[in-house]
Amino acid sequence: MLSIEDILSNFSFLDDWEDKYRYLIELGEGLDALPSDCRIDANKVEGCMSQVWLTSQKDAQGRYTFLADSDALIVKGLIAIILSAYSGKTAEQIKQVPIEQIFEQLGLATHLSPTRRNGFFAVVSRIQQLP
Repeated sequence: MLSIEDILSNFSFLDDWEDKYRYLIELGEGLDALPSDCRIDANKVEGCMSQVWLTSQKDAQGRYTFLADSDALIVKGLIAIILSAYSGKTAEQIKQVPIEQIFEQLGLATHLSPTRRNGFFAVVSRIQQLP
C-alpha cells in the first residue's frame, strides 16, 4: 500500500481530473481483497450510497490494520486513500490525522459529488470511533 504522502505527491503530478479519477480507480484496484465472510451487515458503513465494508484488527502494539471494499470503483479509490492515511496507526495517532486537510489537498472537495463526499467521511468517522 502506498503511503498517504506518495498518494498526495502522485496526485499533484496529474493535471486533468480524468487522469485523477483513473488514478483513484487504480488505487482501488490495489486494495487487498476483503474476504467474503467479512461482507456482513456489521461491517457495512452507514452513510454511503455505495456498499462499503470495513474491518479492522489491532496488533499487540495497539496499531490498527484495515481492510475495506466497495461495489463502486471510485469509492474503492477513496477507501484506498483513507486506509493509506490510517493503517498502521494507534487510536491516538488516528485522531491526529489531518484528514480534512488531505481531502482538500487532493482537490476532492470540489470534484466529488456530495454523496461520495458523505461516504468518504462516513468511512473516516467509523475509523475515528475506534477505542
